[in-house]
Amino acid sequence: MLVLSSPSGAGKTTISRALLQGDKNLTMSVSVTTRPMRPGEVDGKDYHFIDEAVFQAMVERRELLEHAHVFNRHYGTPRGPVEQALALGTDMLFDIDWQGTQQLKQNEVTGGDLVSVFILPPSIDVLEDRLRRRAQDPDEVVRSRMAKAADEMSHYSEYSYVIVNDDVERSVAEVRAILTAERLRRPRQIGLHEFVESLKPNA
Repeated sequence: MLVLSSPSGAGKTTISRALLQGDKNLTMSVSVTTRPMRPGEVDGKDYHFIDEAVFQAMVERRELLEHAHVFNRHYGTPRGPVEQALALGTDMLFDIDWQGTQQLKQNEVTGGDLVSVFILPPSIDVLEDRLRRRAQDPDEVVRSRMAKAADEMSHYSEYSYVIVNDDVERSVAEVRAILTAERLRRPRQIGLHEFVESLKPNA
């Protein structure tokens, strides 16, 4: 389970999309949210857009691995698709905040098999510029996101890896390197013992 977190505008969504290209063993966890759909977004691909009543019902039925209240909207990770992907041996990519990451770490489904990466902007000015260039949120929302960014960035120390995204191509390469290294960890190499045994000469 690979988690990417960052303040809004630092680039985690762009990096996530790049990671998914050309990696058949990596799939995206699509969150549910009660926020309105933005221009260009696709229901079921970017998010599952649902109303408050449906969201609360999912919480009560324990159908979410994690959920959070951010900018007056609810977000959560559906349990079913994650369990299915992990059972098939597929790596799951999460684009979630620090609150969701903490909940995933504590969830029995993950079994501690979670790698977390925090994405930082090169400067606060660049972060604000990226938010404004998106041109999808009104000024008051941008100001709210900027005010929340400092708190979000203070949680960087809770993550296994930290990347400063001053060049998106380099950042993507760095996350790919992390993913490759984590896949090569001995406990994650399924069938390794049997393979080593097969290399031994016959008695």
